[in-house]
Amino acid sequence: MSQKAEFIKHLSLPVVAAPMFLISGPKLVIECCKNGIVGTFPALNQRTSEGFEEWLIQIKTELQKFEDETGKKPAPFGVNLIVHPTNPRLEADVKLCVKHQVPLVITSLGAVSQVVDAIHSYGGLVFHDIIKKRHAEKASGAGVDGLILVAAGAGGHAGNINPMSLVAEIKKFFDKTILLSGCISTGRDIASAMQMGADLAYMGTRFINSEESKAPEEYRKMIIEAGASDVVYTAAISGVHANFLAASLQAAGISEEDLKKNHKIDFGKELDTEAKAWKTIWSAGQGVTTIENTMPVSELVDTLKSEFKSAIEEQARLLETYPK
Repeated sequence: MSQKAEFIKHLSLPVVAAPMFLISGPKLVIECCKNGIVGTFPALNQRTSEGFEEWLIQIKTELQKFEDETGKKPAPFGVNLIVHPTNPRLEADVKLCVKHQVPLVITSLGAVSQVVDAIHSYGGLVFHDIIKKRHAEKASGAGVDGLILVAAGAGGHAGNINPMSLVAEIKKFFDKTILLSGCISTGRDIASAMQMGADLAYMGTRFINSEESKAPEEYRKMIIEAGASDVVYTAAISGVHANFLAASLQAAGISEEDLKKNHKIDFGKELDTEAKAWKTIWSAGQGVTTIENTMPVSELVDTLKSEFKSAIEEQARLLETYPK
């Protein structure tokens, strides 16, 4: 019996649009799901649990309306929960996920069996993001349905392990759904993730430059102008290593010495919380190197599909070059 998520075979493309802090909202999620890929958002992008529930109702209502009007079933949507003692909303937000039967819950900073059991109680799925084998083993033990492998070069709190090595290492003991994150910005990248053994590509940075994201225009422009070497991996912003656009770090007056620190720097009163810092200092993955524009989600998905198909067909032709 397959251990893979059933919804994968019904997607238009094997893609999950990652939940991005301050960037992902209902508009982006809804358009992703309408176009056949999984749309997700962090619960904490709404400042209160009441606001979080409003977003859940909005997303469910719009997707049901889409299905009623078109006869097409949209892709499932997902919510990211921070499973850590520092998140005072966790219990309330889990209850709301159960109440509204959120199809997919993505957990970060802790894989807890009680949370997994709560989501499983109504048939929901839990995917957990990891950057190393030890974290993956703990999450597997907690009963998660999928692992999101955040490899080197990914946006946000990325790891530093090569994606090929990370996928191979995790697949030795985990036979459920594998998602790969890190520098995936084109359809060819999605095909490459499948070749490495992933079941789904987990794409964040590329969807910052969609018209439906909540990113300011300056952020999108900076991504278009950036290359892989313009992404800086540092713990100075949040105390945990993450990738940020060098130009935004410079604009915030952060020095080279600050970036070398392995602990969070003191931003002072201007940026006295991490949330305020992330509004001004912008994260992105090394996949910026292939992002040259901003487009609607519908157009982006069509482009990714075309690139994905071409890459797969090109790979198939290699069999003619290298016959038995």
